[in-house]
Amino acid sequence: MDIKVYMTPTCTWCQKTREWFKKKKIPVQEVDIVELEKEREEMLWKTGQLAVPVIEIDGQTIVGFQEEKLEKMVGKGK
Repeated sequence: MDIKVYMTPTCTWCQKTREWFKKKKIPVQEVDIVELEKEREEMLWKTGQLAVPVIEIDGQTIVGFQEEKLEKMVGKGK
């Protein structure tokens, strides 16, 4: 499973997303859109907005921390 999380260092919901994946022991690629302009533009192109976190799982995108959707997409219970 390929998971990329676009985030910023000061975003509370980004931290919650990081902790959720860490608790599930699911590795993710974290992308800091403050530092990486190319990735910020990529995220904007995919979603049409600059809201974070943006979670991309095998090509499907979730904007914001939506635990129920994440549970369904990663196929792991609590």
